[in-house]
Amino acid sequence: MKTITTTEDLAAFCTEAAQHDYVTVDTEFLRERTYYSKLCLVQLAMPGTDDSGAVLVDPLANGLSLEPLYDLFRDTSVVKVFHAARQDLEIFYVDAQVFPEPLFDTQVAAMVCGFGEQVGYETLVRKIARQPLDKTSRFTDWSRRPLTDAQKTYALADVTHLRQIYEFLAAKLAESGRARWVSEELQILLSPETYIIDPQNAWKRVKTRTSSSKFLAVVQELAAFRESHAQNRNIPRNRVFKDDALVELASNKPKSLEDLGRSRLLLREARKGDIADGILSAVSRGVAMPPEAQPKPDRSREKLQVNPALADLLRVLLKAKTESAGVAAKLIATASDLDALAAGIRDVSALQGWRSEVFGEDAIRLCEGRVALTADGADVRIIALD
Repeated sequence: MKTITTTEDLAAFCTEAAQHDYVTVDTEFLRERTYYSKLCLVQLAMPGTDDSGAVLVDPLANGLSLEPLYDLFRDTSVVKVFHAARQDLEIFYVDAQVFPEPLFDTQVAAMVCGFGEQVGYETLVRKIARQPLDKTSRFTDWSRRPLTDAQKTYALADVTHLRQIYEFLAAKLAESGRARWVSEELQILLSPETYIIDPQNAWKRVKTRTSSSKFLAVVQELAAFRESHAQNRNIPRNRVFKDDALVELASNKPKSLEDLGRSRLLLREARKGDIADGILSAVSRGVAMPPEAQPKPDRSREKLQVNPALADLLRVLLKAKTESAGVAAKLIATASDLDALAAGIRDVSALQGWRSEVFGEDAIRLCEGRVALTADGADVRIIALD
């Protein structure tokens, strides 16, 4: 198996790959000790049935530039095929602000083609390629050099089997007319907003039991400081301080280093130096935040007058429609979407785009009392009332 370590060799491979309809792509990376993923390996394969058109690219090789690969990503005549692409795309967007287009994600396609919820690569290899997959190297340290033969074999299998999986799913989508469904679903993966974390919005990810705006103001400032500190130093946010410590700080509102020393949950390293100064400044800003600037929790769903019987019927309808269509229910609607529908809300994803073709129209008719459901064992039928 070939490992590319120079920009010239990468450019030559990408030039050849650009002559094909598609190329399969995967990455190996580490993120345990950094804020941003550390790219350790890129796997690429052109169409074929053996390993001759597949390569490993070593981004850690001295002097190697990934720009030829990014040029291939920009070439819209070549489909770039990934499985569960989100983390891979984040790496490339953070590094070069580039997205591979057009994109095909076999995990999303498999959910549209009836393979269940978030189907794994190993499952698709077994069911479509009819091959076993050795996952023993999955959690190895991909930053260490030289890579072992076992690591290389494992990594290459992530793109060689992917060719057969892509061809099978693409044909199935063409036959069913559902390729557009996958394209619509992938738009969120091709949006920069998916990968940009604004420190001022980081507080929304912190779970608290208190919804007081005064309390949330301190949470907001502490979360913003933590996110900025982690981004600037490329360390995991939990290395700055964890969520439970953040909530404790927001509750106790320390004013001095002595106060920080009394924390039960704060890491020792966070009680001094830049982190300690940042915590005290953040708490001070949060406490002083004027009422009109304080964050307001989203209570819109708390006030919904959900019709529980209708919500249950919508769940039955969703199960019946998705099983009939061979589509993963997760792609269509969440539990909160169904509750919102049962409360009269219509601005939900389940009623938009391709989802409306599978579920949305009948869901609206059910909510409006224009259809009823009847069940004979596991068989659910829709009866028109209008």
